[in-house]
Amino acid sequence: MTVTPQNPQHSPQGSPRVELDFPLSRRGDELPAECGPLRAERPVARVRTITGDEAWLVSNYALAKQVLEDERFSLPETAREGAPRQYALTIPPEVVNNMGNINSAGLRTAVMKSLSPKAGDGELPDWLRKEAHRLLDTVMAEGAPADLRAGFTEPYSAALHCKVIGVPFGDWRRLMSGIDVAFMTAAKPFEGAARNWWKDHGYMVEHIRSAVPGEADLLSRFAALRAEGGDVSDDDLATVAVSLFGAGAVSTAAFLQHAILALVRQPELMRRLREEPQIISRAVDELLRYNLSIGDGLPRLATEDVSLGEVGVKAGELVLVLVEGANYDPEVFTDPERIDFDRDPNPHLSFGAGRHFCPASALGRVHAEAALEVLLERLPALRLAVPLEQLVWRTGFIKRLPERLPVTW
Repeated sequence: MTVTPQNPQHSPQGSPRVELDFPLSRRGDELPAECGPLRAERPVARVRTITGDEAWLVSNYALAKQVLEDERFSLPETAREGAPRQYALTIPPEVVNNMGNINSAGLRTAVMKSLSPKAGDGELPDWLRKEAHRLLDTVMAEGAPADLRAGFTEPYSAALHCKVIGVPFGDWRRLMSGIDVAFMTAAKPFEGAARNWWKDHGYMVEHIRSAVPGEADLLSRFAALRAEGGDVSDDDLATVAVSLFGAGAVSTAAFLQHAILALVRQPELMRRLREEPQIISRAVDELLRYNLSIGDGLPRLATEDVSLGEVGVKAGELVLVLVEGANYDPEVFTDPERIDFDRDPNPHLSFGAGRHFCPASALGRVHAEAALEVLLERLPALRLAVPLEQLVWRTGFIKRLPERLPVTW
């Protein structure tokens, strides 16, 4: 890759020159080649997105953190009509600022309690381990090779989120198929996106109306709020439920696939985790830093003119945070392309930062820890069943995902 030098470069019309198309490689098994040169030579680079709009791509840690923490860079404004986009919206614009909707509707306490690993009886980790064992019983009974994505990571992540939201696990396939459409990245809006949203929204409305107070899941908490006289519409509650299921299930499933792939490629790491199970929390945090599942930049729209390093970002311009650029920045992470379970501190940005820091970060960590503990216990000889280069990586999707994860043991 050739990156333009640091001195300002402009098109004949006076606007900054576009340096590359975005997103970068969709492969999740190798760091995109552009990351290092961008970070070193042009940490705030001009890019062209899928929609044909222009944006600033931020690729070093310090500037990425600045964007995520500075409220002059707005997430909800990215959904404003006429704003530059990295891809067409597949959900209603108001859903983009989902946590803002939660705050304005007075639902934040119910949501945060439901997303806590200590929700209900406080035994969620044990429940997750049992669920992981149950799924692996089926995988192992069917024999190797097996597709861990279809047989383990997706149903396991769906099971957690069905439990958290309060919908039947038997519906997990239809809910996960909705995610496949909801998180597509396309240049223009398409008919199926809106129909997909309202299909899942209607499903949640039905379950909200039949929910009863008394349980620790989200819909039961919503029912309790309604019983107490809370004035929140079914539509608002359903929007929150659909959004949390979609964002949570796709993120946890994607990360777990990347974590498994990283471990099977380096068997010595699996051996260490089996020998030192007490380090699982540190290991998951490092695998979070190392993983490349976030396939697109975290978007923000500048609400006023802001300086980012040597670049002046104008109000109304789109800024994209390249998470893998920040998480592999050698100024912050020594030997960043090496997985180091002893890395301390580990201030990665995989859960974002600032106001929009992921509210389910603790839940996501517990989800991954339980899955990996059981997987290493049950399948100590786990390895890829196909050559690495034969993995097929999904295109046109917000996450970097292998279409299948064939393994043997």
